[in-house]
Amino acid sequence: MSEPTDRLELLDAGRRVTVAGREAEVRWRKGTAQRPLVKLDSADTRADAEELRGAAILVPRAELPLSPGEFLVDDLVGCAIVDGARTVGTVREVLVLPAADALDVEDEHGEHILVPLVGDAVRSVDLGARRIDVDMGFVGADGD
Repeated sequence: MSEPTDRLELLDAGRRVTVAGREAEVRWRKGTAQRPLVKLDSADTRADAEELRGAAILVPRAELPLSPGEFLVDDLVGCAIVDGARTVGTVREVLVLPAADALDVEDEHGEHILVPLVGDAVRSVDLGARRIDVDMGFVGADGD
């Protein structure tokens, strides 16, 4: 899974990336986060560049700068959702929404619950244990 980012520094000159299954080095970057223009060392002609138009630009995971409390979408999908000692369900998807990203959680009955990724809803994330503790009372689905 790949998600768009507004971190244009990930496309700075000299960065190694993968585009359309091929490794390349970024020569320069211009444009905006919504429409970046990137010159790659492997695309010397206009035809080469046209072949890559719209292709995802992947950055090696080890080079992704994460601040404390930031997580990659791929790391959250599949995590168990708990409310204290009670198992709630499993993260099926992370939705990028205007107000806040949200976890799409499927409970044991196949029902979907949206958990906003905000401090009032999410108590803790333990990626090692693949477990996210949430306040289901805040979410409005506490099971009572």
